Amino acid sequence: MSTNTRPFIAPMQFDDPQAAYDQVLAIYDANIAYLRDAMKRFVAGEDIGEHVRACYPFVRVHTDTVARADSRLAFGFVAGPGTYETTLTRPDLFARYYSQQFKLLLKNHGSHHVKIEVGVSAQPIPIHFSFAEHEHIEGSMTAERRLLMRDVFDLPNLAAMDDGIANGTHEPSPGEAQPLSLFTAPRVDYSLQRLRHYTGTSCEHFQKFVLFTNYQFYIDEFIKLGHELMASPASSPDDDYIAFVEPGNLVMRRVGQAVAPGDAHGAPLPRLPQMPGYHLMRKDGTGISMVNIGVGPANAKTITDHIAVLRPHAWLMLGHCAGLRNTQELGDYVLAHGYVREDHVLDEDLPLWVPIPPLAEVQVAIEAAVAEVTQLTGHDLKRVMRTGTVASTDNRNWELMPQRTPERRFSQSRAIALDMESATIAANGFRFRVPYGTLLCVSDKPMHGEIKLPGMANQFYRDRVDQHLRIGIRAMELLRALGVDKLHSRKLRSFTEVAFQ
Repeated sequence: MSTNTRPFIAPMQFDDPQAAYDQVLAIYDANIAYLRDAMKRFVAGEDIGEHVRACYPFVRVHTDTVARADSRLAFGFVAGPGTYETTLTRPDLFARYYSQQFKLLLKNHGSHHVKIEVGVSAQPIPIHFSFAEHEHIEGSMTAERRLLMRDVFDLPNLAAMDDGIANGTHEPSPGEAQPLSLFTAPRVDYSLQRLRHYTGTSCEHFQKFVLFTNYQFYIDEFIKLGHELMASPASSPDDDYIAFVEPGNLVMRRVGQAVAPGDAHGAPLPRLPQMPGYHLMRKDGTGISMVNIGVGPANAKTITDHIAVLRPHAWLMLGHCAGLRNTQELGDYVLAHGYVREDHVLDEDLPLWVPIPPLAEVQVAIEAAVAEVTQLTGHDLKRVMRTGTVASTDNRNWELMPQRTPERRFSQSRAIALDMESATIAANGFRFRVPYGTLLCVSDKPMHGEIKLPGMANQFYRDRVDQHLRIGIRAMELLRALGVDKLHSRKLRSFTEVAFQ
């Protein structure tokens, strides 16, 4: 079967970031329209007669000089002389992000040294990634027709979407360009599809600051807060949240905000997805998303693997933990400054000998938020919040292991708290260059005979969850006020780093 590919579009060079973005958008839109048209004809029963292919746009830069960039910058420049390239997808979703990366490359290298080249890559767009958000035309096909689809269209190729670049293990073949971003277009598209599946919300609703929790109680409070905000007009210039989105893409606009055309697509879900997502939106996308990841490091890795492609500015873990010190009280806070990684899910991606450092900007923001919300200072603040190492384990019943071996390891590590998700979230933040942090709340002390009992637990949740959530939201607002340049730390960048943030 022959292959029918979209007509060739010659690469073009640009010294204007907006013009470069416009060309990316034009190429992508034309190729997606081509695939969608062919798919509709195929579903209608037409004999296409040949393999249909359309490819992602690429962006490429070549430089013979080292960047004249501000040495304090963490991104926005290539590592040295050479050719750098990546494929791009969903320019409608990433418009602000792509334009910013193009602008920084031209600024930091000088447009007389570097031009941004845009063209059509050789990387096929899988047909599954061409469907519009609310299109489900493939569902009307017979099993035989779906099987034939493999012969007519390109399907997702896992070899084109691994995490070698992010892991630092990618080695370009001779003559191949160096990577320009952490993720290729197929890898991004794959995660966008997975996010919709796991969270029950579209990727368009995700905000740049993300809270994770392992308890539904926090989500209940987040929903309550979102509804209260939407029902009242903004109280200050800083209070500029415009919408609240729940699973099923149910959009609640704030009082005085016009309804958007896409709002009508939302509908209640018959059941919640595996890791439901909720979004407190700002117009510029720098609001707060919150995801209930449930219990365990596997969920924590799964969701952060996918949210990472959205290039968030920070993510924080808010949840419950076991206090490991006798001096701790139920309801005390734990601010993690180190992690014992007994979660194992990232062992092949990020070796255990790699340290996961605390990020000063995040630590300061969390501590300031705790002080502001609790109205405590000095010794009183230290009495309710302890900074130290958090151990994360993949064994929920670690207390039942014989000979007290886990207890010995935790003591040797100087850990002060134990959970199942925090180290995974922090380690994946380190791996994907996303600023991270952890603030936990002690809900039991199993080593000291204080285990959760139903009545005690319910009272604890009522007393602490609202305050803990408000601390997390306030910390995010403080981080947002810092600005992107200060928040994205050089500590998260490797020797030979990609240019894109």
